[in-house]
Amino acid sequence: MATSPAPPKPTAPPKPTWLPGPKDEPPFPWLRPTIRIRLTLLYGGMFLIAGILLLSIIYLLAAQALNVGSELPFKIVNNGSTVNIVSNVCSFPSNPSDSQLNDALNACVNQQRQHALDVLLSRSLMALLGLAIIAFAFGYAMAGRVLSPLGRITRTARRVAGTDLTRRIELDGPDDELKELADTFDEMLDRLERAFTAQQRFVGNASHELRTPLAINRTLLEVHLSDPGAPVELQQLGKTLLATNERSEQLVEGLLLLARSDNQIVERKPVNLAEVASQALDQARSEADEKGVEIRGERKEAVVQGNGVLLERIALNLVQNAIRYNIPEGGWVEVDTEAQHGQAVLLVANTGPVVPAYEIDNLFEPFRRLRTERTGSDKGVGLGLSIARSVARAHGGRIAAEPREGGGLVMRVTLPL
Repeated sequence: MATSPAPPKPTAPPKPTWLPGPKDEPPFPWLRPTIRIRLTLLYGGMFLIAGILLLSIIYLLAAQALNVGSELPFKIVNNGSTVNIVSNVCSFPSNPSDSQLNDALNACVNQQRQHALDVLLSRSLMALLGLAIIAFAFGYAMAGRVLSPLGRITRTARRVAGTDLTRRIELDGPDDELKELADTFDEMLDRLERAFTAQQRFVGNASHELRTPLAINRTLLEVHLSDPGAPVELQQLGKTLLATNERSEQLVEGLLLLARSDNQIVERKPVNLAEVASQALDQARSEADEKGVEIRGERKEAVVQGNGVLLERIALNLVQNAIRYNIPEGGWVEVDTEAQHGQAVLLVANTGPVVPAYEIDNLFEPFRRLRTERTGSDKGVGLGLSIARSVARAHGGRIAAEPREGGGLVMRVTLPL
């Protein structure tokens, strides 16, 4: 009887290539030139050298102060019958007795000792001050040399924050903690770059795959609605489906724009906020006329570096929200632009319902509206303020909302000049 072959053993999935592999340990781990060992040797050696220098200087100063090898500060002169002591430094009595001579000699020696100590102290302080200045300067230079890899890591991280994911540290030098940190950071950047590239590819594919069927549906619905012989019920259903399809297209466009605007703007050009706001008002003027909303404000020149299409989307979203969420009669929307304190400001204020201060932050969340459901509204898809905040952040700016006294909101967008 033939035996069936044993099923193959399941193999483990391959490990991701971005994971750091095991590193070969040196034969003597305690000899590894780590940062701790290098700093210990550096500062210990500096302390030893400074101590040797200070002891040598003090020894030389002490020898100089004590006048080693020089003559005594007094001379004994024997005139035959009398013995006199002559000195240019100390004063001795003439024809002194033994006790007077001993006292005079003690006073002279004490005076010279005190003078030598004073000179030694003053010169030692000067030497200590000079050594301190040299030690601080040398320590500052050496600390900068030791910490220079951290500065390189910081500069690379700052460039990466500007969406330049192609940057790498590639730190050279001994295999210490800083090089290990730099290698780990490079591996993380590799993974982030792959994830970011995959996200961009997904956004591009989703843009095509989602827009195409919606465009086909819109075309088919428009063809059926153009048929004059279609029943009234089918025409009404077609209009409803066309409005739903249009809402889906707006939702897809908003989601794709939100995904693209969450990143920093790489290519920047001079953009005048006054022109951006004027173009947004031209697009929304017909809607404002239908709702009886007055457009006013003063638009002064304020040039920023950024993407004109995205900045126009900020202004258009804010203006459309201000028009749609307004009072039925006598409403107005004020749009102002100006440059102040090194920033360009876009201000959009409107009349409208009273907005509680605690609900301001919720307005910037996707699909959130004031006291309305997430779906089923004819005022938009709930992504306008979310897109505006993402675009403002991508340009290095911010957007803030404040409740207006009497109802409505004041939206302030600030961008660096």
